[in-house]
Amino acid sequence: MTQDNINIHEVKEIRLKTLVYFGCGAITKIADIAAQLKKRNIQKVLVVSGRGAYKATGAWDYVVKAFKDNDLSYVLYDKVTPNPTTIQIDEAVKSAVGAQAVVAIGGGSPIDAGKSAAILLANPEYNADQLYNYEFTPEKAVPVVAINLTHGTGTEVDRFAVATIPVSEFKPAIAYDCIYPEWAIDDPALMTGLSEKQTRFVSIDAVNHCVEAATSLVASPFAISLARESIALVAKYLPLALKDPKDLTARYYLLYASMLAGTSFDNGMLHYTHALEHPLSAVKPDLTHGLGLAMLLPAVIKRIYPSRGEVLADILSSIVPDLCGCPSEADKAAKGVEKWLFANGATQKLADEGFSAADIDKLVNLVFTTPSLGLLLSLAPDKADQAAVREIYENSLQKLA
Repeated sequence: MTQDNINIHEVKEIRLKTLVYFGCGAITKIADIAAQLKKRNIQKVLVVSGRGAYKATGAWDYVVKAFKDNDLSYVLYDKVTPNPTTIQIDEAVKSAVGAQAVVAIGGGSPIDAGKSAAILLANPEYNADQLYNYEFTPEKAVPVVAINLTHGTGTEVDRFAVATIPVSEFKPAIAYDCIYPEWAIDDPALMTGLSEKQTRFVSIDAVNHCVEAATSLVASPFAISLARESIALVAKYLPLALKDPKDLTARYYLLYASMLAGTSFDNGMLHYTHALEHPLSAVKPDLTHGLGLAMLLPAVIKRIYPSRGEVLADILSSIVPDLCGCPSEADKAAKGVEKWLFANGATQKLADEGFSAADIDKLVNLVFTTPSLGLLLSLAPDKADQAAVREIYENSLQKLA
């Protein structure tokens, strides 16, 4: 890819299932989106966000002006936390009964909560616990606009959402065509204020999407190609963004990598790493999703390398060079990924975050009882039974020997 010849200040239209306005200055396109909502006779909008980034980034000023210019009323729900809950989703919906569209502003948590709210606004007879316990299958949702503020989840271009059901400590995922955002805004200029920690772990989230999507039982050449390109971009630009958070070129290509990764897993799906991370952050809601993935990834690589070595050697070549794909180099590949994670500041393992061998029985049980996680495991490239899951957790407690 000829990165040096791309004008990062020229806003591109990237047409996936979602129309993405991508590039520095893309936030100005909210005016066009608001006008389109008005043309559809939409009068009232639910805005879903976290507690501060929507204002701190400056995105909110553009959104409010677009609403005012198009005579759109709105209700703001700005209480979404990392690892959003079904309680928050229900609160958002109840605050804006009758809303005809959702504008979600933030990273994965607000956008996932916004997608979920969009389903419930179109299906008011149900609540969020019922949605995430798979008690109904939605076929409709109100339109979703995703204004993305991080470069990791890819949720602005996919059909997935995740939320925790606090009463059961379940953190299921849902996937429905009706919650593809109709429009998304990917503006790297909104991301220069991300902290070093956020920058690191959202980017690692994108790498995990790639590894899983490219090695699942339903992986396609498209998913693998996107994965290879995405990981190469993260390998090149993450160190630059960590060194200089204001580096717009680095943010641009990390955001592009995230979008590619989101599209990759929308096509190739996920398996071990996300299935095993969800119980971690369900039990410890303050645990950063990307950190949970980072702690598990080396052990997952070690587990699946014998069955997907050729693909992994290909997509990981920018992180761990000189892999040939031979099953015998599984340990080399896993340690190489761990070395790359550590070099970029992701040095924690499960024991560092308060997990111990005594927790593994509970975690394994959650993996096999949480709705939707069984589907992810069924897509793993080898036999994803309790012994395999236990092995990955055990190998993730400490740095690989």
